[in-house]
Amino acid sequence: MNNTIKNKYYIFLRSLPKKINRLYFGKLNKKFKINNKSKKNKVFDPVTNIDRAIELYLRKEISKKFPKDGIIGEEFKNKKSISGFTWIVDPIDGTKSFIIGGPTWSNLIAVYYNNFPTFGLVNFPILNKYYLTGIKKSSYKFKNNKLKKLKISNFNSKNNLKIAGNFFGWLSLNDQKKISNLTNLMNYPCLDALSYCQLCDGTVDVVLQCSNKIWDVAPMIPLIRNAGGCITTWSGKDPKNGGNIIASSNEHVHKKILNLLKPIL
Repeated sequence: MNNTIKNKYYIFLRSLPKKINRLYFGKLNKKFKINNKSKKNKVFDPVTNIDRAIELYLRKEISKKFPKDGIIGEEFKNKKSISGFTWIVDPIDGTKSFIIGGPTWSNLIAVYYNNFPTFGLVNFPILNKYYLTGIKKSSYKFKNNKLKKLKISNFNSKNNLKIAGNFFGWLSLNDQKKISNLTNLMNYPCLDALSYCQLCDGTVDVVLQCSNKIWDVAPMIPLIRNAGGCITTWSGKDPKNGGNIIASSNEHVHKKILNLLKPIL
């Protein structure tokens, strides 16, 4: 992909946070309806009319600008790509936080080219900031009209690592006991996409999550790698389709945490 095409996608992605925020604060920031998508007893997987409205808006904007591109979204059917480009959309990541008035929810948007994670955008409307990959293997944070190039912490020691993780009921208590050498190190909450962005900021060293869907992790992959970090599944495989995810500040730390996960793999 040449830089002219990359720049076209970058400019469009950079325009989206302002458009999404205008839509949300102008039309959608009001009472909402909640439905549970899960058909499993005692499992709460909420979706709101706001999730669906944002995804429909993004699908419309993407299709207008890039009509031949595919779209994979959390709430609606996939659109097949005929250009090699596919957009991955999670309109509200952290819906549980959203419905109780938490500020950490975000809009996740990624672009895959020939099935390779190329661009990532994470927008936080309430926190008034967003994270975006650049066209030259870089990642940036935009806040208060200021741009900051991201560089992940290079902290190497296993002791005093800032590890953000939460298994959200996906990992059994028995399995958690098997990796107690790791769980005993987990002293920080996992705030969905915000924790991955804090890794890019250099304020967190490791993020662990279970059962991520493709739209939960897609934009994190280029953001973290471009900022100098590592991201894989717990078994060290490519995370581009989701799964149990580990993101770390550097390869040395990543290998240490992967070793601590081995008892349950």
